[in-house]
Amino acid sequence: MTVFEVLSFNKELIRRLDLLGLKLDDYKYINLYSEYEDMYKAGEKMTYIVSLLSVKYGISERKVYMIVKLFRSDCKMLAV
Repeated sequence: MTVFEVLSFNKELIRRLDLLGLKLDDYKYINLYSEYEDMYKAGEKMTYIVSLLSVKYGISERKVYMIVKLFRSDCKMLAV
């Protein structure tokens, strides 16, 4: 399968993800967000969670906050 075929086959999905403002590499942070949710539900403080995940995933604390905000946000009706 060629790159063109993959893009062509998934064109509608990619278009909707783009409308939501998602990037293709956002999938990398699914585990990070799952861990965040588990720790938050367990009663851990936001700053502690962010600090821990920042070190674990080798990204800045600001990036963790951005990921949490993005993954918490509702999908826009235009893209759904």
